[in-house]
Amino acid sequence: MPPRLPARRYSHGPEKALVLRPNSGVSGDILAAGLCRMAGFGQKELEEAVGALGIPELRGRVRLIGRSCGAVSGWGLEISLPRESRHRNLEDIREIFGKSSLTPGARALALESFRLLAEAEAGVHGVAPSEVTFHEVGALDSILDAGLSSLLFDLIGPDLFVSGPLPLCDGTIKCAHGLLPSPAPAVLRLLKGVPVRGIESEGETVTPTGLSLLLAFGAVFGPWPEMTVDAQALCYGSRTLPGVPNGALFALGRLRAASKRPSADGGEHVEHA
Repeated sequence: MPPRLPARRYSHGPEKALVLRPNSGVSGDILAAGLCRMAGFGQKELEEAVGALGIPELRGRVRLIGRSCGAVSGWGLEISLPRESRHRNLEDIREIFGKSSLTPGARALALESFRLLAEAEAGVHGVAPSEVTFHEVGALDSILDAGLSSLLFDLIGPDLFVSGPLPLCDGTIKCAHGLLPSPAPAVLRLLKGVPVRGIESEGETVTPTGLSLLLAFGAVFGPWPEMTVDAQALCYGSRTLPGVPNGALFALGRLRAASKRPSADGGEHVEHA
């Protein structure tokens, strides 16, 4: 029997706005943690949502925990997954989500995020998207991040999703292909048309999974909209970057009646074919 999941929370009256301010970056687990808090999920609801993915190896492996940095408390996901060496392609990912109990909207969002990743990786390696073999982004943790984040986003049902510019810095990234420059080649391709800013640090600040989910969710990049905040959370990943404000801010609320959606003057919606 599929897990019992709450009905999508359609907004009544003022439009619902979801805001992300990625202070030190964005990854799949940070996004999933923030959306958990915005959806009002506790551990029980989180376990039901993970169960909707229909992957036995994920059951009991994800916890929503308190996490802090510099004496400032926040939230994060603690994920303990079994080691695996399987590499999956786009068809494998479609099969996994197709067999899941995700909502139709969540399934479409998760698949779109992996389609964007496949096109980016295909451009990097000079092959067709169908020939791309995912390594890190095909592992269980990325499937978990994409499926869980997509389900939460669909359940929240924001009318507007606004993100701040994405922070980038130099450095190296260890992956299946060896050492890569930061940002990674696939991320660099996905960044086309996305506002960014430099930060004084080193390493990976934006992951392929995190960025592909922002694009699949139709993020608008710009300043805070005029809104009334109903929920907020500060979320951290599993590592921190020295010298920068750590974590990502999330806020959910209602747009003010007189407010306008961000436009080309204050931000932009990035379309990926």
